[in-house]
Amino acid sequence: MKQLLFLIAIAILGCQTDHNKATAQSKKTPATKPNILIIYADDLGYGDVSAYGEGTLKTPNIDQLATSGLRFTNGYATSATCTPSRFALLTGVYPWRNENAKILPGDAPLLIDTTATTVASMLKKQGYATGVVGKWHLGLGNGNVDWNKAIAKTPNDLGFDESFIMAATGDRVPTVYVENRNVVG
Repeated sequence: MKQLLFLIAIAILGCQTDHNKATAQSKKTPATKPNILIIYADDLGYGDVSAYGEGTLKTPNIDQLATSGLRFTNGYATSATCTPSRFALLTGVYPWRNENAKILPGDAPLLIDTTATTVASMLKKQGYATGVVGKWHLGLGNGNVDWNKAIAKTPNDLGFDESFIMAATGDRVPTVYVENRNVVG
């Protein structure tokens, strides 16, 4: 009986030692956060990027990102048009729950409330640096923007540290490029 108790005690101590080693190792090696890159483009189909098997268009840089990271293969658009889809991606709210989440004019006010939780604001709270580049089409300011002054209510108010955006599509006026809060082109 004493031998059985001795073996059980050794087994328990052995388990504790392994646990302590694992705990010590996890304290030595800080967990690294993965980089997150979302490529969100109008009219981009699943097969349009060569990393997903289509060979018509060559996308070597995107392919490199895809092979060194995580690829999603089963996604659905919340809307068939740009503004509502972008709204849903950033907020997690179906666009039909916001009557203003429709294709906006180029001078529309910011569609997303600056107090709303967005993907960018959640990532920022977790210590990520965040940025958005490209077509925004979610409105800017309060709807009466003076394009010659710093713009209030931009992506920077929704959790993005940096932004370089086109306010809307190229066929909607004003066709401007905005870096953070200022028109640059």
